[in-house]
Amino acid sequence: MRAWLPLAGLAVALVVGTAIDRPVEPVARTMGGYHVLAGDFHVHVFPFGWSPLSVRETLLEATRQGLDVVAITPHVQTWQAGVAQWLAPRMSRSPIVLKGEEVTTPGFHVLAIGVDGTISDRLPLGETLDAIHRRGGIAIAAHPYRAVWDHYDSASLRKLDGSEVVRPEAQYMEQGAAELREFHVRTPLTAFGNSDYHGFGLIGFSRTYVFATERTARGVMDAIRAGRTVVYDRDRAYGDPALIALADANGGLPRAMPQVPEPGWLRTFSRLCAVASIAILVLFNQWNNGAR
Repeated sequence: MRAWLPLAGLAVALVVGTAIDRPVEPVARTMGGYHVLAGDFHVHVFPFGWSPLSVRETLLEATRQGLDVVAITPHVQTWQAGVAQWLAPRMSRSPIVLKGEEVTTPGFHVLAIGVDGTISDRLPLGETLDAIHRRGGIAIAAHPYRAVWDHYDSASLRKLDGSEVVRPEAQYMEQGAAELREFHVRTPLTAFGNSDYHGFGLIGFSRTYVFATERTARGVMDAIRAGRTVVYDRDRAYGDPALIALADANGGLPRAMPQVPEPGWLRTFSRLCAVASIAILVLFNQWNNGAR
């Protein structure tokens, strides 16, 4: 077995996959005096974020996916988000970056968006939400499926600013999607559609449309605090009813969770080359070890 065969296969997969990849063209949308910005407020980066993409690569990919704003949300840290904020204005194209954190505890996960520092993961939920607000941030319930509902008492729900009502995996989980919707309507909350990007799927596959008075980080934060968001899944819209109607009257907005087209033969060929090459590498390694 020749060692160069799997490497050649991987090279073919890379070249073909790159050739057929197409970025989303940026669109500047205005409606009713608002800048309508497409955002993803739950994005992880490398390192220590369970994602293969560096900060720079993450911002490039967010741009390729047509996003206007992203929140970088490492687990129980914010330094990577700080790097992203420093880097974004030094790139030729980049979304607006908000510093964030996914406050990760055994009982609940909460997104702290727009904070000026790290939030401890050793606090009960109510104190966590208070700490986020003291840091100038917005608190969003991350993947609030039924298993975590017991932590959200009435006092905590009043402190919460928003919840993820649309997520990529929920399109395959009818019960999970229903739980996200049920949690969202328990109290008035700003609607979010987020990807929770960890290297699988697409950044912005689920996205939030923010209706901001200015195209800045401050404009995004002000709009979120005012509840001016619209989120779509396959067949529903969530958020401010007046803004949903405004979007419909202006031709609508691209839906979250777009239908993924069936792969063409080139895409299928690229994937088969990659899978076959990895399989050959594994077999070659086993054969080589057995021959020693």
